[in-house]
Amino acid sequence: MELSELGRRIYASAHLTGEFVLRSGQVTGEYFDKYRFEADPVLLDAVAEAMVPLVPEGTEVLAGLEMGGIPVVTALGRHTGLPCAFVRKEAKAYGTRRLAEGAETAGKRVTIVEDVVTTGGQIVLSTNDLRALGAEITDALCVINRNPTTPAPLAEAGLMLHALLTSDDLTPGTS
Repeated sequence: MELSELGRRIYASAHLTGEFVLRSGQVTGEYFDKYRFEADPVLLDAVAEAMVPLVPEGTEVLAGLEMGGIPVVTALGRHTGLPCAFVRKEAKAYGTRRLAEGAETAGKRVTIVEDVVTTGGQIVLSTNDLRALGAEITDALCVINRNPTTPAPLAEAGLMLHALLTSDDLTPGTS
């Protein structure tokens, strides 16, 4: 599927207007409800297929961030054959007590996978946590970067953001 068509389909599925508070604390009148495109298996599969060329060479593990990055990383793993880790915001006090479930990240070249990025705050936090546990992380992928470039917090953390789409790529249309 062409990227422009994919952008139109995501817009038709997930674009909302109103007043929304983002994770960063910013207030916006336009919002992309990621769960709407992530809950559509056909659209999510098209998104994952389009993201495959963005996966940096040498990636050993794809790490999806709780919660929106989990469906994206699972679909992307299906298309790349790469193992996936599911990264919690914090480790649970029970069970395995691990921050990242699934594939092992210690000693591996890991690429973070997220759905929508505004400032990249959670990517930075999770990257720091995974690096402390031995993961090598230099790249992050996202479906939508609300910015035209890599947000400053990601660059300051030594991360390159590879976005499938920016807000400018999402246009009204019918699916």
